[in-house]
Amino acid sequence: MTDRDEFLAWVRTELYDAEFALHNGNCAPRRALWSRNEPVTVLGAWRNANGQHEIDELFSALGSSFSDCTSYAVDLQAYDVVGDMAFTAGLEHTSVSVDGQPRTYTLRVTQVYRRESGEWRVAHRHGDASTV
Repeated sequence: MTDRDEFLAWVRTELYDAEFALHNGNCAPRRALWSRNEPVTVLGAWRNANGQHEIDELFSALGSSFSDCTSYAVDLQAYDVVGDMAFTAGLEHTSVSVDGQPRTYTLRVTQVYRRESGEWRVAHRHGDASTV
């Protein structure tokens, strides 16, 4: 299996499962997949974060806001691995309750990853609302 194949398998399993858990109110699996090394950043659809402390606050707030995810699907449009760096770009289609109110939305998302001690970790996320 190539680096690209292994990375894609991780994206489709561990990363997907962590994002689904977040949308059901559990931020711990997402946080576990994020780097503990600086820099880490989020340019989010609802809120930005820079550094470990702000990342922790953001993920906790998201976990408190989300519940009852009925659908989460990723339309991965591009990805690559170059050495110990990787990226993904795609659309996330989500149906979830946000602060108790059902919502359905699509985000355009690009993420950057670093391989740290042999494991993939997210270092950056950019997401914005899509009209697609």
